[in-house]
Amino acid sequence: MHVPQPIYARDFGHGPRRVLALHCTIAHSGAWRGLAAQMEDEITLTATDMLCHGRSPDWDGQGDFQDRMTQAALAHLTEPMDVVGHSFGASVALRLAAARPDLVRTLTMIEPVHFAFVKEDYPDVMRRQQEDSAPFRDAAAAGDYALAARIFNRGWGSDSSPPWDEMPEAMRAAMTRGVRIVPACSPSIIDDRPGLTRPGALDMVSMPVLLLRGDQTEDIIAAVNDTFERVLPDAQNVVVRGAGHMLPVTHPKDTADALRGLFARAPTR
Repeated sequence: MHVPQPIYARDFGHGPRRVLALHCTIAHSGAWRGLAAQMEDEITLTATDMLCHGRSPDWDGQGDFQDRMTQAALAHLTEPMDVVGHSFGASVALRLAAARPDLVRTLTMIEPVHFAFVKEDYPDVMRRQQEDSAPFRDAAAAGDYALAARIFNRGWGSDSSPPWDEMPEAMRAAMTRGVRIVPACSPSIIDDRPGLTRPGALDMVSMPVLLLRGDQTEDIIAAVNDTFERVLPDAQNVVVRGAGHMLPVTHPKDTADALRGLFARAPTR
């Protein structure tokens, strides 16, 4: 039996609506600062740091990583809240919505990497994604996490971020620390270890759902969002023009506008 590892969390904004936000891999809770500034009078946003990220401790390697992050995030879901997840954080957000729909008022999945949902219907897209990510997997398997972080950031980072060699050393070190968890995410997002693709597994995810992506992102993200639009009963699929994978950071106003539309569909009591 593993020992729970509490994760760091901080609040942004002072509005009446409570939001729980889960960041992407190699980022941290501060990635939500721009979005929170757009909505500071509307929401109080609780942002967590994943294990191996930000001010949270390193993962102890025990258990399944997505299980551990779901367990840790659940401790911050203290009342009915709007849950927002980005990339791998979106996979944790979906787990929360499926497990505790009584506490998830709305669900937002931004650029979700639930590749298990498209393996059968989009085999060519899945094959290309796996081929493109082979250099990253090779670097991680060899234990060269600095190279793995550099490749991962080039593939999934923002076009506006500086080149790797021009980043501050502390930023490179943080990314190198965080990227170690990526191989441990594959059992959940590629192999569907939790069984979310099984018939009926998402029946409880009946709350309003926002699916958000950029039009400059990977083809596989569009396939994932299109699939979720089909399988979830109350999902809206929104595309932000000019945005890539890091759209909550690069396009906070567009993200805020999309969230306002979602929140209007689920007013607080």
